[in-house]
Amino acid sequence: MDINQIAQMAGVSRATVSRFFNEGYVSQEKRDRIRAVVEATGYSPSQHAKSLRTGKSNTVGVIIPKINSASVSRMVAGMTPVFAEKGYQVLLANTDNDAAREVGYLRLFEEKRQVDGVVLVATVFSEEHIAAMGDMSLPVVVLDQDLPGRSCVYQNDRGALRDITANALRSSEHPAYIGVFEEDESAGRNRHLGFLDACAEAGLDVPERAQMIADFTVDAGYTAAEELLEVYPEVDTIVCATDSIAFGAMTCLREYGRHVPEDVQVTGVGDAELSQIVTPTLTTVHHHYKTSGAEAARMLCEQLAGDTTRREVRMSYEVVVRNSTR
Repeated sequence: MDINQIAQMAGVSRATVSRFFNEGYVSQEKRDRIRAVVEATGYSPSQHAKSLRTGKSNTVGVIIPKINSASVSRMVAGMTPVFAEKGYQVLLANTDNDAAREVGYLRLFEEKRQVDGVVLVATVFSEEHIAAMGDMSLPVVVLDQDLPGRSCVYQNDRGALRDITANALRSSEHPAYIGVFEEDESAGRNRHLGFLDACAEAGLDVPERAQMIADFTVDAGYTAAEELLEVYPEVDTIVCATDSIAFGAMTCLREYGRHVPEDVQVTGVGDAELSQIVTPTLTTVHHHYKTSGAEAARMLCEQLAGDTTRREVRMSYEVVVRNSTR
């Protein structure tokens, strides 16, 4: 079944059927005849053919660093209804935290023209990232990182870590930190700086051996906490860059006979569902990831509609105090 057959069965011209599907003017009488044929046959116009005519795919690309990340899933959950309302489908590209693959997907989307615009849930910005985005004619919105000169939606990670650390330091003399690689400006460098800000304001000088780098995993949190107990046994607070790292640290402390929070306090970032289930429940930072995803989607839709204004949106946060701190 094609548009010519629909026209023949409805007794109208091919051009009339084309106007019907593209929401152009068609008299009510002809519109009713075409609709009756469409309903009887179940015909749906080819999206590929429409893309060739209009130059638009009605699809947006979303590049994500990790498909099983709680924060990323909340961002995507915020995006999809906004895009659906505007008539866009979503094409997800998972990079498994591989910066080179992020660049590869940016170039692929630009070269193949399979999408009308891109949301990049970024981890790092190399020279290759900047060059790839500079070469793109497609609109790009950066999510979860602050990139000057680009439309972006990002978290206030430095402020969040400063506040949650300050809360824990009310009853702490020997804090430690388990972070992630600092090439990640948001989750890595800014969260670490927020921790150090709070310690400096409290007059505490944290030794290098009490500042660890780990992956974004429970296992990495366990291993880092185990090393902390060896090199910094006086630790009484562990501030973690993510909830997953905090879960690993709490497990390690429990197995080594340290009670949380009586002996060692633990904090995280992300407010994952497990943070309310683990024992003790986890003091953490609640970032509005779903809302930030929706904001990034709206920003991209505005650009696709012709608004070239570049905007930067910094999200708010909440420190959620639970039972893993005193």
